[in-house]
Amino acid sequence: MIPNIATAVLSLANGADFILRGDTYSGLEWLDTVKRKPTQSEVNTELARLQSVYDAKEYARKRQKEYPPVTDYLDGVVKGNQAQIDAYIAACQAVKTKYPKPE
Repeated sequence: MIPNIATAVLSLANGADFILRGDTYSGLEWLDTVKRKPTQSEVNTELARLQSVYDAKEYARKRQKEYPPVTDYLDGVVKGNQAQIDAYIAACQAVKTKYPKPE
């Protein structure tokens, strides 16, 4: 999920009761009587942190789209078809090479 104001608020005050009208801090109406409303600065800092985490996982999202279906592998296992299993593994390795995990 792409980070936004709501996910940043929930990350800071998990389970808090609030309404967000629009996509800016000014649209945040705090309804929770127990948890403290995060400041705009806290929300912005958390949003930047969540965005950084999201960006760092871009390789995984790209891989997910290109991996062959796992049913191809399972079909090979059930049939005892080692060539099909090897082809599945090779296809996965090609995707991993195309989108390497950052160091």
